[in-house]
Amino acid sequence: MDMLKTVIRLALRGLLAYKARSLLTMLGIIIGIGAVIVMISVGRGANASIQKQINDLGANMLMVYAGSSKQGGVRGGYGSKPTLRARDAQAIARECPAVSEVTHITLQTAQVVAGEKNWNTTVYGTTASYPVVRDWLIKEGEFLTDQHLRSASNVAVLGATVVQNLFQPGETVVGRKIRIRNVPFTIIGVLAPKGSDPRGKDQDNTLFVPYTTFSRKLHGRRLPGVVHVICLSARSKLLVNEAKREVEELLRQKHRIPPGAEDDFSVRALDEYAQMADKTMDIMTILLTSVAAISLVVGGIGIMNIMLVSVTERTREIGIRMAVGARERDVLIQFLTEAMTMSVLGGIFGTLLGVGAAKVIGMVTGWMSPIDVDAILLATLFSAGVGVFFGYYPARQASRMDLIEALRYE
Repeated sequence: MDMLKTVIRLALRGLLAYKARSLLTMLGIIIGIGAVIVMISVGRGANASIQKQINDLGANMLMVYAGSSKQGGVRGGYGSKPTLRARDAQAIARECPAVSEVTHITLQTAQVVAGEKNWNTTVYGTTASYPVVRDWLIKEGEFLTDQHLRSASNVAVLGATVVQNLFQPGETVVGRKIRIRNVPFTIIGVLAPKGSDPRGKDQDNTLFVPYTTFSRKLHGRRLPGVVHVICLSARSKLLVNEAKREVEELLRQKHRIPPGAEDDFSVRALDEYAQMADKTMDIMTILLTSVAAISLVVGGIGIMNIMLVSVTERTREIGIRMAVGARERDVLIQFLTEAMTMSVLGGIFGTLLGVGAAKVIGMVTGWMSPIDVDAILLATLFSAGVGVFFGYYPARQASRMDLIEALRYE
């Protein structure tokens, strides 16, 4: 232990003898370690933000899209062919044990008028279970009920963006009248703000009415009617895949799709989007971390260069140490310790720089910027490894000097 303390003390003394040179040499390590920590932190923060947006879409949610149309060899996207019906959603609720809640939506954009103000938004015709499937809280009033659906009532529930653009702040909204396509509606509720979805679309720029009212008075279709999307939630996270399998089998049966034929619908689980986001962010994190690691290599080369210069400048000192009994191993350890000390100190300062920069970026962007212990340990170990790798060759050169030549060096 005393030997180690002596070696470290001598290493620090050697670095302090050339403060400016040592600091400039460590700068590459400081920047490299700081960049690695920032990249890992920002990457994880961005991924957490995307995962939160996906989770905000609904707990354990799956979405069933209508099929794609084909005309003259041109195929439309999912939803372009009216293949889903309200009765499909009702059958899923009855016959799929892994499914807890089911809702469906039809939608179109429309101009909404409230007094002298108007706003263009997406009008959804849906059911009473929509906020349960989407895990969406009610801020004021209530959501649609089964009674509203049975009677095709002219009632509406507004998203936060619609309220903001049609009414003054603090103004009472519930109970007010609006017009959609010149049809009068009474506002019965306001949804809590949801924010943007993973594609950047404002989820709060929405308005909900009973799907029966939508079909009969806004869209011109009567029940059972065509629906654009069926949304459902599995009973648990573990049953998402089972729910997907049950829904696919049921719809193939209901739509009389023979074995081997192409489905006229598509079932998507949100965890598929989450997995895609994870893979994308992993690739980006690896790419950005690799770029940051290049500065570590550059810093390591700087350490090797300075240590070679130091060995040349201290040739006579090395000869004197050997003359008074220092072995090759002692000289090797001495110079290797100097290189590691320089690298570890650079790693410590780089860690502080990286943590500070990650926090600043998090505050500016509004993202979470988690600083995990494993990222700091990885950076510290990497910096020590750089010191060993790039410091070994100069230390080896110093330990193999010829004693006579070293003593004769001027």
